[in-house]
This record gives sequence, C-alpha cells and structure tokens, in this order.
Amino acid sequence: MMKDNFLIKIFIVLAALILPVFSFAVCPVCTVGAAAGLGLLRELGVKDVITGVWLGGLLVSLVYWTRDVLKRKNINFWLMDFWLFLIWYGLTIIPLCLLGYLKIDLYFWGCYFNSLILGSLVGALVFWFGAEWYFYLKEKYQRALFPFQKVVMPLGGLVILSLIYYLFLK
Repeated sequence: MMKDNFLIKIFIVLAALILPVFSFAVCPVCTVGAAAGLGLLRELGVKDVITGVWLGGLLVSLVYWTRDVLKRKNINFWLMDFWLFLIWYGLTIIPLCLLGYLKIDLYFWGCYFNSLILGSLVGALVFWFGAEWYFYLKEKYQRALFPFQKVVMPLGGLVILSLIYYLFLK
C-alpha cells in the first residue's frame, strides 16, 4: 500500500513537470516545490508546524495562479487576493477539521494553537512576502538579479522558516 502511494506521488510530480505549462505570476516550479515539500515532510513524520509552513506556501501559490486565471478572463474584485486565500484556506482546513486532524497541540507565547494552522498562516505570509519582494525587485531593476530568483525567494523563505521552527520548537 505504501509503495502504491509513493508511485502515485511520483507520477503526479512527473506529470506536472512534463505537461506544458503557461507563464503564471508564481512559477509552476514554486508550486510543485511547495507541494513536494509538503508531501515529503508529512511522509517523513515532521512536526505539523513545519508541514504547515509548506502548506501555507502552497496555498499562496494557488492564490496567485487563480488570480492570474481570473484576470485573464477580466474578472477582478475588491481584495481579490484576500478572498481567494480565504477560499483556498477554507477548502483545505475545513476538511481537515471535519476529519479530526486538527487538535490543539502547541503552547506558544502563553496561548494554545493548532500547530498546522499556525505554521500554515506564518508560511503563507513568508511565501507571499518572498514572492512580492521578487516582483518589486524585478520591476525596479527590470530583470532578475540572479538565476532562478523567482523560485529562490519564496521557497528560500519557507526553508529558513522551517529551520527556525525545527531548531526552536522542540
């Protein structure tokens, strides 16, 4: 059974890499990287707060993709990124709540949290900041400053945040 799941995941990743992809605001490599990171961390038994970081990055990437599709169809509305994030977040978190996966399991700064939700919110913020910083720098300098900057900036933030959580939340 475990081998079948692994083969399915490998097939999905390969299909995502092989199928033709159009240019989006956040590149497909970021989305595949965030999804692969999320799946790998869950399989390895990493803490939910770190897994949540990657889940948050994946959700923000989905928001950017959805926004681009809607804008190409001339659909634009007030606080579109915020509402799209709430929709994607709800579509992810509500099923996890209904299945009983989300329990209060982290005591941090005098408050109790669910570690997956906390990690996903902070991860979403870090991924969004990295992507927006890239867009700002690209507009300012009219080019990327180093190869794969579009990938490194959002995913680099997730890696750094994951390391911080790993080292300080034991």
